Amino acid sequence: MAENFFVAVLTLTIIIMPPTLLPALGEVFSQRSGVLNLGLEGIMLMGAFVSVAATYTVGNGYIGLLSAMAIGFLFGIITIITVIALKIDQVVNGVAIWIFGLGLSTLLFQRFTFGIPFPTVSIFGPINIPYVSQIPFLGPIIFQQNFLVYLSLLAVPLFWLILFRTTAGLKVRAVGENPRAADTSGINVNRVRIVSILLSTTLAGLGGAYLTLAYVGLFTHNMVAGRGFIALAIVIFGKWNPARALLGALVFGGVEALQINVQALGIGIPYQFLSMLPYVITIIVLIAIGRKADFPAALGVPYKR
Repeated sequence: MAENFFVAVLTLTIIIMPPTLLPALGEVFSQRSGVLNLGLEGIMLMGAFVSVAATYTVGNGYIGLLSAMAIGFLFGIITIITVIALKIDQVVNGVAIWIFGLGLSTLLFQRFTFGIPFPTVSIFGPINIPYVSQIPFLGPIIFQQNFLVYLSLLAVPLFWLILFRTTAGLKVRAVGENPRAADTSGINVNRVRIVSILLSTTLAGLGGAYLTLAYVGLFTHNMVAGRGFIALAIVIFGKWNPARALLGALVFGGVEALQINVQALGIGIPYQFLSMLPYVITIIVLIAIGRKADFPAALGVPYKR
């Protein structure tokens, strides 16, 4: 029984991980380029709503995913205009996008629910990888997941290689540390930041879509429940490294999976206390690590030639 409980917790950890990992991976690039995107929560909410609306209308979950990524891309355009072109304070811009996404997703959900209180859609089912999915213990945990889990896991080494082993990644890191020196050496600072912003917001939209199309199958008010801010915390926890961001996402997902399974056991612990555990752990980790974090030198600073 203990082994079954352990497998259930680890399996759910992998399932819960992508909605924080995907936005965190995009935010690693955004912050490495010097742009702080505090609006992840609002973008994820809009991605979650749009993915359900598109899937319910068209009947195709892949269209829902593309729609969520498109809405994230659109928020990226808005961020580029405000942060790059108008040079609005990045914290103010991020808070505005968060509140806007929260309010707009709620408004649209209340106005357009197709006459059904909670429209539901089919979620992406697990894909059993031949041979390895039958491995005892590891098989059901890692190799019997939906394709978005595999996509998020494969993105980690890919993004690490791009960031630390390619010229493009070197440009991103240079722009985030010393944009004036990067500009002097011929790097287009604004172009690097624009691409990084679009990557961040598009992956945030995809993270929101994961919640609806691969986890619960419906949209509810404020269903992202702080995962956008958790993704920001994971970036700091991971020290702006995609591999470390994966570890942070696993820690958060593990605590959340543990409290869900403990609740299912019917132990006499108030569910409110268990539900707050992932966020408490996140705060504790940030307090322990945040003071020692080596932030990109130009993070949050607009660049003027």
